[in-house]
Amino acid sequence: MGSGMMGGGPGRHDMGMMRVAVHPATVRGGVVSLRVLNTGALTHEVVVLPLRTGQGVGERSTGPDGRVSEAGSAGEVSRSCHAGSGDGITPGSMAWTTLTLPPGRYELVCNLPGHYQAGAYAKFVVTAR
Repeated sequence: MGSGMMGGGPGRHDMGMMRVAVHPATVRGGVVSLRVLNTGALTHEVVVLPLRTGQGVGERSTGPDGRVSEAGSAGEVSRSCHAGSGDGITPGSMAWTTLTLPPGRYELVCNLPGHYQAGAYAKFVVTAR
């Protein structure tokens, strides 16, 4: 089971410092439950995006809206106190989802405008069973 935690941390954007902390950062492939606790002061979300070979976390380009492309997303957690997608995880709230993930490297990102640029991303690895 993997989990993400949104909150303050290293960042490089005028919105302040943001981060995604993942524990554990490596899980076995198959059914994976993500639980996200928003410990920050802003609303957040977690989108699960596969990393291409050679691509590192934090290297995605953002559009004029301050968001990265969600093409190929494996799922998201963005509904306070519920599973799945919604309008965001409010401060102090928890949200969750269950996904089936094949082995690979993933990036967990907050894709609300400007949050990725402010450091709200983390690496997540799924290994073979």
